[in-house]
Amino acid sequence: MKESNGNSAALKACAFIVDKRNLFFLIFILLAVFSVFSRNWVGVENSLAFYLPQSTETKQGIDLMEEEFTTYGSCTIMVANVSFEQGQEIADQISADPGVFTVEYDDSKDHYANGSAKLSVTFDYDETDPVCLEALQRVKDMVSGYHAYISTTLGDVQAELIRDEMKLISALVVVVVLGVLLLTTEAYMEIPVLLITFGGGAILHMGTNFLFGTISFVSDSVTIVLQLALSVDYAVIFLNRYKEEHQTLPTRDAVIEALSKAIPEIAGSSLTTIGGLIAMTFMQYQMGPDLGVVLIKAILISLISVFLLMPGVIMLFADLMEKTKHKNFIPKIPAIGRFAYATRFLIPPLFLGVIILAYFVSDNCPYVFGTSKITAPLENHVQEAKRMIASSFEDENMVAVIVPTGDYEKEGELIRAYEDCMEVDHAQGLANIEAMNGYALADELTPRQFSELIDMDYEVAELIYTAYAVNDEDYAKAVNGLSSYGVPLIDMFLFLYQEVEEGYVTLDDDMQETLDDAYRMMNFAKNQLKGENYSRLLVYLDLPMESEETFRFLDKMHEIARRYYPDGTVLICGETVSEYDLQKTFARDNLVVNIMSILVVLVVLLFTFKSAGMPVLLIAVIQGSIWINFSIPAITRENIFFMSYLIVSSIQMGANIDYAIVIAGRYTDNRKTMGEKDSIIDALNFALPTILTSGTMLAVAALLIGNLTSDESIYGIGQCLSRGTVLSIFITMFVLPQILILGDTIIAKTAFVMNMPVRTRSAAGLVRVDGMVRGQVNGNVVGVMHAIVRGDVNALIQSGNLEELKEDEVSEALKRLARESKDSLDEDFEIMDNNVNAGRAEK
Repeated sequence: MKESNGNSAALKACAFIVDKRNLFFLIFILLAVFSVFSRNWVGVENSLAFYLPQSTETKQGIDLMEEEFTTYGSCTIMVANVSFEQGQEIADQISADPGVFTVEYDDSKDHYANGSAKLSVTFDYDETDPVCLEALQRVKDMVSGYHAYISTTLGDVQAELIRDEMKLISALVVVVVLGVLLLTTEAYMEIPVLLITFGGGAILHMGTNFLFGTISFVSDSVTIVLQLALSVDYAVIFLNRYKEEHQTLPTRDAVIEALSKAIPEIAGSSLTTIGGLIAMTFMQYQMGPDLGVVLIKAILISLISVFLLMPGVIMLFADLMEKTKHKNFIPKIPAIGRFAYATRFLIPPLFLGVIILAYFVSDNCPYVFGTSKITAPLENHVQEAKRMIASSFEDENMVAVIVPTGDYEKEGELIRAYEDCMEVDHAQGLANIEAMNGYALADELTPRQFSELIDMDYEVAELIYTAYAVNDEDYAKAVNGLSSYGVPLIDMFLFLYQEVEEGYVTLDDDMQETLDDAYRMMNFAKNQLKGENYSRLLVYLDLPMESEETFRFLDKMHEIARRYYPDGTVLICGETVSEYDLQKTFARDNLVVNIMSILVVLVVLLFTFKSAGMPVLLIAVIQGSIWINFSIPAITRENIFFMSYLIVSSIQMGANIDYAIVIAGRYTDNRKTMGEKDSIIDALNFALPTILTSGTMLAVAALLIGNLTSDESIYGIGQCLSRGTVLSIFITMFVLPQILILGDTIIAKTAFVMNMPVRTRSAAGLVRVDGMVRGQVNGNVVGVMHAIVRGDVNALIQSGNLEELKEDEVSEALKRLARESKDSLDEDFEIMDNNVNAGRAEK
């Protein structure tokens, strides 16, 4: 007979996985070797501003500046405990390097204070040019003998430091995992089974990140640790299923049976976690989708590792697991169940009041959108350099204003308007940068002024101005008004240099040297401040990096710029503007993440429990824990990085709710045959190992991330996730049971049945039967049965029991059968019970 039963197909697939385990071992080994190399192919983006939506001013400004201007590499060096003269010697030495364009150093308080010299070094290469890093290394070598601190954005130093920190954190997490598994497993050799499964998934995850091209530094650093903490349940569920089946089946059959039952159970458990992560992909701020997608991939790879690798590993270690069994270290906790039953009328209303209060308190959580107001527990050498420099010299808060090019006069007026504001320290642009003899780069010079400036014959200067006017198609000036014809100094020098290069003009050696020096300086300034379509002004604010006052002044800067450019595009960029844009996106992302995470998890729970009331109760418990979690920093006035809330709330809703599902699912099953008190006691005893294993790993992993990193944004995520997980565990164990008992009636009345079509199947010969069955079977039976038979039984009972029942014992036997059968359907047993009663009446 051709088998078409879905369960038979599933068992065949599971048998294939178990029997072909060596093939899957080979595949995983090859993929692991590939991953060792491919893990280095992924790019890591360290900028928070990079992930801003395209509609934001910062993102548009960054893209435009990359097209229009050259940003040269630079660094700031502070040399402590030196005299001004020693600082000058160091500056001269650095200036002599061929890769250095200029070194700013003078006797002002901006460059020498408190016995320390501050040198602003600009390299002669674009900041993306690898040669720039070589020049930076030479500069580092020059100051290596001093107490020097170097601050720069060149290279991926910060990402490398974070990666090294995560290696230490991962190693410590492995130690914690070993400790937790030692307590929660029932055999010592179960630990390598789980570690091999975890390790296989982690290696494949790291090796497949290159598929995304570039990922954020947050995704690159924390996903490995979170992958282990979020997916540990899957391997534990499968292992427990195997041990249960192995009580009555040989190893191979037990693994096959356990895998077939664990796949839908694990897939259902993973859906809530994936649902919470999916909510992150709806964020405008693209770091949310970046981390969400990478974590979803990590979860899926963990599922693949459990379904395809772990069955073979269990087969390898099966005998050793039998030989290394030890006593169960997890105690029973009936006292908590009794406490829950005794306080069922007290705790729920009290919890309701707490979460209502927490909702309003958490709404005042002090979110920040940059890292300047957050102090991580550790400090790397990059942060130390910034702190040391800031301790002796004022921090610069610089923003770039991008305006349409072509009118130096307007640019000059705008610069003066900004400098008239008390919030501005100073502003720079081509219109006010001094070039030679008191002239600014954009000052317009007549032929006579130009000739006097560079000591050129007036007749030669007139000829050059004529050529410029013709080139500029200003023929009237070339013919009639040359004496009053003014040309911006920078434009004339660049034009003259071009004419000399092309051989139209010849200068003597002294004048040629003057021209070369002027061209080098002016071209350097032009590349940074003037593009083909836009000019860039640099405005240095006398305001903190992040404050409401700063954000208000950014709006004022726009108003000022619109007076001079009412129709043109004006963009303001900088770290301060980036933080302002992040603040604007947060309100929308916060709402979307909360709604989407609740909706996705709600849908999963509806189909899991087939009750409208149960999902509402579970979501209320976890959402309440989220509000309580973020009301704590609101009370302590501890600044929280905004991404911490968005990421942690999604993970809490998607992952921590699994703890509630375990208790609620067991309690619901128990209520079919047990009272409220016994049901909740058994549910808590049943759920404790799972919650202890998964919850402890996630809480400790997040705690380590939060306390062993120097990155402020990662610190916030770890800190909030660790606290949130502990709160979720506590509320799940000490509040949810009372809510389930009190809401028992609501859960029952809001339950619904999803009727599936039932088909009568007939077959003859050799037939395999799997699933809940009712009807007549005539023939010899070989297999495991959990059934009540009305008729004759003549069979060899290899294990288990055969018991004759009296008519008045049938109902109780059916209830016991429902309790023992993991795949029982209430409707089927009700029909069977009716059939028994009908038979009794007929008899």
